Amino acid sequence: MKKLIQKFLPPDKWKLPVILALAIFFGFSAYVIYISKFTSYLGESSETCVNCHIMTPQYDTWRHSSHHLYASCNDCHVPHNNIINKYYFKAKDGMRHAAIFTLRGESQVIQIKEASKEVVQENCERCHQHLLNKDKIAAITGSQFTEEQEEEKHCWDCHREVPHGRVNSLSSTPNARVPLLESPVPKWLQEVLKKENLNK
Repeated sequence: MKKLIQKFLPPDKWKLPVILALAIFFGFSAYVIYISKFTSYLGESSETCVNCHIMTPQYDTWRHSSHHLYASCNDCHVPHNNIINKYYFKAKDGMRHAAIFTLRGESQVIQIKEASKEVVQENCERCHQHLLNKDKIAAITGSQFTEEQEEEKHCWDCHREVPHGRVNSLSSTPNARVPLLESPVPKWLQEVLKKENLNK
């Protein structure tokens, strides 16, 4: 076992540079995890969505809808068929969002992607299955859909303002009130800066 470990250890003259390189790598990784609030994405809190300020209109309109009493963002936007699929979807979607936001590639009007449409539709049906009676829908809407038409339809084709209203861009909700984001500056550094400002 000792020989196997020795095989992977660098020569003595490389030990210090390797240790320094690993320390920098792991230190930077820990900082990225901290600054990106990575652990918040493992939970179910809707406030996590406004870590990214471009989601302010979506958060604010959801918070003022009746859905906020019963459903979080994840209840609608993440698959619930099994835990592996749930976290795979969250990771895939989250990485795409993080890449777009980091590279400043977000559009002014956020639109749902095709994969997300399927997930949201499945979740509408999961929560509201007691309302999915073809005869009842036909009586309310006054029209009977064929099976092909039904497959092409989404719940929000008729229920357009559920739960986000017609609001879909930053400029359309300029006074949106959302939870304030925490400062990425550690508290100890804030104290140091406060003392320096007092001494000036």
